[in-house]
Amino acid sequence: MTEPFVHESAEVGPDVHIGVGSSIWHLVQVRERAYIGDDCVIGRAAYIGAGVHVGNRTKIQNLAMIYEPAHLGSGVFIGPGVVLTNDVYPRSVDVDMNLKRADGWDAEGVTIGDGASIGARSVVLAGVTIGEWALIGAGSVVIRDVPAYGLVVGNPALRKGWVGRSGKQLEDQGGGRFVCVDTGDEFEEQSETLTRLS
Repeated sequence: MTEPFVHESAEVGPDVHIGVGSSIWHLVQVRERAYIGDDCVIGRAAYIGAGVHVGNRTKIQNLAMIYEPAHLGSGVFIGPGVVLTNDVYPRSVDVDMNLKRADGWDAEGVTIGDGASIGARSVVLAGVTIGEWALIGAGSVVIRDVPAYGLVVGNPALRKGWVGRSGKQLEDQGGGRFVCVDTGDEFEEQSETLTRLS
């Protein structure tokens, strides 16, 4: 087992779990009670909020901001400059112009399923769930849930197709059937949901 690496310029809060083989690079801030799984890479100047959960073998690239209480599965890719937000109604003050404090609002985290990828500079709104192996195109603004294997792009992000575990777009075989040319995986689409067949 490889001990985790934490660069000397990183700021790691109390009660943080960093799994074996993980690397925390330059100027990263990991807040209290965060959980970083095994074999993760957290790139330069990324921010991991308090209590955020990051699964095993996940890569969070430079300047990404993961606000609490986000939950990332295993094998997730977070591109450079991605922001996972946590405030549905963002205001710095209340209706009486008093500065909001941490207890002045309810944080809603983003949930990301295993194997999903979020392209560079994308923004995901608070409370959104992204299904396993989904792919979010670079620069997208994701305002609604994304199904497993969904390929979404744009502002607001809309589904443009389906992708397999390799990240490549699936080939449409007709009749609601799709196949991945890389893995041979076969899928069936029903009611905007894609299921991998065993």
